[in-house]
Amino acid sequence: MADRLTAALEGYLAHLAVERGLAAHTLAAYRRDLTRYVAHLHARGRTEPAEITERDAEDYVLVLRTGSDGRAVLSPASAARSVVALRGWHRFLALDGLAPTDAAAELRPPAQPRRLPKAIGVDDVARLLDAAGLGDGPVPLRDRALLELVYSTGARISEAVGLDVDDLDLTPDRGAVRLLGKGGKERVVPVGSYAAQAVDAYLVRGRPALAAAGRGTPAIFLNTRGARLSRQSAWAVLRTAAERAGLAADHLSPHTLRHSFATHLLAGGADVRVVQELLGHASVATTQIYTLVTPDTMREVYAASHPRAR
Repeated sequence: MADRLTAALEGYLAHLAVERGLAAHTLAAYRRDLTRYVAHLHARGRTEPAEITERDAEDYVLVLRTGSDGRAVLSPASAARSVVALRGWHRFLALDGLAPTDAAAELRPPAQPRRLPKAIGVDDVARLLDAAGLGDGPVPLRDRALLELVYSTGARISEAVGLDVDDLDLTPDRGAVRLLGKGGKERVVPVGSYAAQAVDAYLVRGRPALAAAGRGTPAIFLNTRGARLSRQSAWAVLRTAAERAGLAADHLSPHTLRHSFATHLLAGGADVRVVQELLGHASVATTQIYTLVTPDTMREVYAASHPRAR
């Protein structure tokens, strides 16, 4: 009788492989997670899918967190993955008529600890930006302009490389850029004077040389073939600049300057709702995580807060 649970599991894994086309390593992870769950069910006397209760599924989450079944205690991330596998199997059992209800329909993964965004100090940012502009020719001009703009506006790397020339206004003291964020949501963000100067220098002395190698594109940031710079290439720009600046490149990511932008604004007294708008966050709760890394009282005004605004 106990084999009916195992048979139901094998049926689900076959469904994932044939109907869903899951990769071999993903299937192996599902098998590992669900085999442990089946052992938990056997220990509770369950022999058929229809016998599994909501309490069985709920108690299993506790098992993952405590290791009370004699197996390894899973990290919150691994436990969450295991719960996703469990929910998928129960949904399959209910839809396939092997169980009267979905016993895991209300089950939620254990809460994962909130991770603080990685940010670097203002002095390190200055070193990074200086390092990006080292050398002669159009590429250093482009690299400095790219990183200055990302730090000045808090843009995602994908937003920055997606910019066209018409998205940018470098009018003195009123510089701004139109960014296209997640879900196609547009926002207009101020551009500080350091970034405006760097971008202007690139547009005048760097971009024309790069554009000459291409077929014409409205993109601001171009590669050496005259085409739009890719996200991967922009990430390489950051990594190279970090290495030149003597910073730990392995600890930097394409989001490092964005996180630093938000953290430094809040440290300078900017209101969290202003930073929310600048970052393009749908909810202020997403932005408030940055307040965990600065003790300063939050106030408004971008120009007075951003270390490179003027």
